[in-house]
Parts: sequence; C-alpha cells; structure tokens
Amino acid sequence: MDPNHYRFRGVWQLAAPAREVYAALEDVRSYPLWWPEILEVRQTGEDQGVVVVRALLPYTLVIGLESRRRDPAAGVLEAAMRGDLNGWSRFTVTPDGSEGPEGSEGAGCRVLFEEETRPGKPLLRRLALPLHLLFRANHAVMMRRGRRGLAGYLAARAGTGG
Repeated sequence: MDPNHYRFRGVWQLAAPAREVYAALEDVRSYPLWWPEILEVRQTGEDQGVVVVRALLPYTLVIGLESRRRDPAAGVLEAAMRGDLNGWSRFTVTPDGSEGPEGSEGAGCRVLFEEETRPGKPLLRRLALPLHLLFRANHAVMMRRGRRGLAGYLAARAGTGG
C-alpha cells in the first residue's frame, strides 16, 4: 500500500432536483457560500481556478483545478487537481428515480463523488504513513459538511424562488 495514494468515494442523497444540484456543483465560485472548508475560490482562466481549503486538521491546501469534463446530460463534472494535491475529482449527479408533482423531475437526486489524489505538499507526503487514517477521517468530515452545506444552500434557494 502506498500511503501517499488516496482514493475517495462517497454518495450524497439530496432532496433537490438533479439539474439544480448539478448547476450548484458546476458553479465552483459559490462553494465558499455553502462548503465551510472551501475558504476561497479564484478563477484563473476560462476553465481553471484555484481553491483554498482548510478542514479540521491545522493545514491549508491550495489546489489548482482545471475542468476536464462538463456534461450536464450525463450529470458529470470532472476536474484535474494540481498543487498541494495532484490527481482528479468527479461528481456524477443522477435523479433518484422518484417523480415530483405532475410527473416532473423527482424531488431528489444522488451525487457520486470520486477522487484519486496524491499530496503535492512535502509535509503531507512525509506524514502520510503515520497519519494516513487521520487524513482520510479529515476528508470524510469535509465531505459530510459539504453535503450538509449544499443541502442547506439548495433548500434556501428553493425557499426564495431561485
């Protein structure tokens, strides 16, 4: 096992239509509004940007993102990562199959999150073996808070009509 190689996978069930969830996830600049660990987002090009992340552990990550796939029909958003983390991450948003009022799109969806990454930050590479499980737990907390934040953000937007 390579302690510097991380694969993450998680599923979020959200009580919002897939198209709205996809739109919120596609708007990376809005992440600091709903995801507590995303401190800053800077756009550096048409399909590129930098995010600054800090979860529970006392370190900040600066990650360059470049859009690799944006497919609304398939519900897929994928980005390459470079900097303090190197690899890729992907959201796949699909309706949950239920129908909303009068046959409209269902009121809920499923979001599959996948990530494969290696730390670029030298300190994280050195600490990978002794702190591997702690790093994984830190990521899990960040993802739970992201799901919760996105659910609240979408509910507030639905309550205000947009």
